[in-house]
Formats: sequence, structure tokens, C-alpha cells
Amino acid sequence: MIKQWMHTLFVAPTNNWLLQLFRYGFVGGVAFLVDYGTLFVLTHYAGVPYLWSAAIAFILGLVTNYLISISWVFQHSGKMRIWQEFVCFAIIGVIGLGLNELIMYVGTDMMHLHYMISKLISTAIVFFWNFFARKFMLFNK
Repeated sequence: MIKQWMHTLFVAPTNNWLLQLFRYGFVGGVAFLVDYGTLFVLTHYAGVPYLWSAAIAFILGLVTNYLISISWVFQHSGKMRIWQEFVCFAIIGVIGLGLNELIMYVGTDMMHLHYMISKLISTAIVFFWNFFARKFMLFNK
């Protein structure tokens, strides 16, 4: 019983959006570690301005997210070729990047929050944008 439940939760392909949201949370966690870690290293250690670091980190997180998402969270819709799917995935991500940059700027420069706190707020908001946009605009059969 537990083995079957674990298989359904973590292994079996699914179109159930709640299971996909759960899995996307894990994928988002991995992508977040790539994104957040890169932001910190580039800004703190390499001296790159935080908005540039945030953009670079976001792109690395986006690629990580895509690679894991297509193999574990979403099923290929069959509506387009893989490269077209990635372009659409990236466009949604670029909109997310715009939200990320806006939230980072408002939080850091206008509200005087530490850039890492601004990133946490941004991550939460952009996570839901990315999931629902990708689920219903891109991977919806």
C-alpha cells in the first residue's frame, strides 16, 4: 500500500495537477538552490551587482527547472516539438524573470530589504506564476 502510494507520488506519470504541484515543489526546491546559491556566490564573492547576479542565477535555475520538469513533473503535451516547448517554457520563465527583477528591485532598493530577503519573497510569487502558467498554457493536453 505504501509502496504503491510512494510510486504514485514520486514515480508514475500523472496529469493530476495536485501531484504535479507537489512534484513541482521539489523541482522548484532544486532550481531554487541553484538560483539562490548562484545569486549569493556571484554577488557576495564575485562582486557582481545583485540585479545582474539575479538574472544569471534565474536563468540557471530556469534551465534546471526545465530539465527536471520535463522528465518528472509534466508530460509532453504533443502539441509542439521539444525545442518549441522549451521556447514557450523559457518565455514563461522570462516573464517570471521580469517579475523576479521587479520584486527584487522594489524589495531591495525601495523597501530597503536585504537582497536575499527580496529573493525569498520573489521566489514564492514567481513559483506560482511559473507552475500555473506552465501547467495550463504549455503542458495542458
